Parts: sequence; C-alpha cells; structure tokens
Amino acid sequence: MSIWEYANPKKFLATSEKVMPALWVSSAVLITVGLVWGFFFTPDDYRQGSTVKIIFLHVPSALMAINAWFMMLVASLVWVIRRHHVSALAARAAAPVGVIMTVIALITGAIWGQPMWGTWWAWDPRLTSFLVLFLFYLGYIALWEAIDNPDTAADLTSILCLVGSVFAVLSRYAVNFWNQGLHQGASLSLDEKENVHDAFSSPLYVCMAGFVLLFLALVLYRTGTEIRARRIKALMARERLEA
Repeated sequence: MSIWEYANPKKFLATSEKVMPALWVSSAVLITVGLVWGFFFTPDDYRQGSTVKIIFLHVPSALMAINAWFMMLVASLVWVIRRHHVSALAARAAAPVGVIMTVIALITGAIWGQPMWGTWWAWDPRLTSFLVLFLFYLGYIALWEAIDNPDTAADLTSILCLVGSVFAVLSRYAVNFWNQGLHQGASLSLDEKENVHDAFSSPLYVCMAGFVLLFLALVLYRTGTEIRARRIKALMARERLEA
C-alpha cells in the first residue's frame, strides 16, 4: 500500500471517516485527563505559584501552532511537486486550526507572562516571531480567499507557506538563537536543569498528545469539507455550462 493512494479524494474520505471517531474520543479523553491532572493534582511552583499551571494549555497550543505550519509546508510541497489536490486542500484546512492554536498560545502566554514579567507583552524575540507567524496565518487564509482559481491559489499560498516557515523556525528556536529576552527556555528539554519537574512533565505530555490528536481530527474533518465544497463548485459550474 502506498501513501499516494490517499491522494484520491474518495480513498481519503473513506479512510478519514473511519479514523475520525477514534481521534475525537481519544483527544477529548487525553485533554480532559491532562488538564484535570495538571490543574488540580500538581503542586504550585516555588517561584511562580499556581500561575505555572497555565503551561498545560500554553505549551501544547504553541507546539501545535508551530507544527501546524510545518504540516502545511509539507502538504504545500507535495502539491508543488506531485500536484495532488488533496494535499493542497489539507494545507488550506490546517490554516484556521493553526490560527486558533496561535491565538490560544498568545493569550495564555500573556496571562502567564504578566505576573512574571510585570507586563502583558514584550518585544521578546520569541514572542515577536510568534506574532509574525500569526500574521502569516492570516495572510495565508486571505490569499486563498482572494484568488478564484484554486490551482493558482494553491501555488501562491505554497510560496507564502515556504516564506512563513522561517518565522515558524524562529518561533520554535528563538530562545536558542538569542540569549537575550524575557521568555524562558524550553519547558521540555533533554537538559535536566531546563526540563520541568516530573510532576509537571507527565500531565503536560498527556495534554500535548491530546492536542496532537485534536489537530489531526480537525484537519481531517476540514479537509473532507474542502473536498466536498470543491465537488459542489465543480457540479454547479458544469450545470451552468450545460444550461
């Protein structure tokens, strides 16, 4: 079996409809367990108090905001190289999900940062690159909506996706690139000195797994919607020609 079989819209829809129920249920269970575990059964941090518990929303949403863009990049490259329409529609479907994840990360980051830094926002390298990534998301969605020809829209948004990937990388690694800045280092690291305590990391991993499965479920659902919408447009265009 080849992965390219799923470039066939019928094959993609049939497979996604089978796996989506499991993804919805699994993501709901994992997110619920992770958040309840994290917010109610972990101790307060000795410096940040209970404020640190927003990590269970902030880190998973930030993770998916960045990785959603990388998923869009891969799907866009598949479109450019192989011209598979499902991949282009999958990239389009992922963009609104990425926007929501980015907004959640920005809001929770502000709530977390205010008592720590004394301000809701700072032009920190990582925060700034994350804000620019959010603007790229909005531009990507707007470009899809502004162009009538879907193939042309897919081509131009693929270029935009490639450019925006620079800021996705910066959002992920800005702390490593620049030592200056208010933002703390990575919450999860192989370095024991930087990695959060096990009391926090275990429920955090559960939340992250839940967010990953939720992202997959949303993208599969939205991709199916995009495929059906394109079919409807094609049928309507055919009817107009025949009339």
